[in-house]
Amino acid sequence: MKNRMKVFVLLLCVSLLIIGCSEADKVNANISQQANYFECERKITVYNARTDMVILEAEGYMSISNNSSGELVCTVKTGPNEYKKNYIYLNEYTMYVVEDITGTHTDPYHYKMYFHTVFPISTETKP
Repeated sequence: MKNRMKVFVLLLCVSLLIIGCSEADKVNANISQQANYFECERKITVYNARTDMVILEAEGYMSISNNSSGELVCTVKTGPNEYKKNYIYLNEYTMYVVEDITGTHTDPYHYKMYFHTVFPISTETKP
């Protein structure tokens, strides 16, 4: 009797999982989990929405989350047991895009960060 009840509960749980989740839901959950275990190479691009300028680009094997201070928290794997944690401040004038650029890569600790800075050019002419 107990075995029948266990089998029934197991079948009920499996059927609820199959009915409740689409293939896309399962794939999204798996990709997110892989990224959090540093198995996906990603690229973050941060834009200034007012100027349409790229502020920052970062790529590597990283886990990304938001904190309550309005920051994007980017944890990057840089070695077998080495990690770096970066905070990217976001406000109403910045936006970011995260791309999954996973592919074959010979260096599993690949990490790049680019800051795009442009200094304003003065239009004043001095005599």
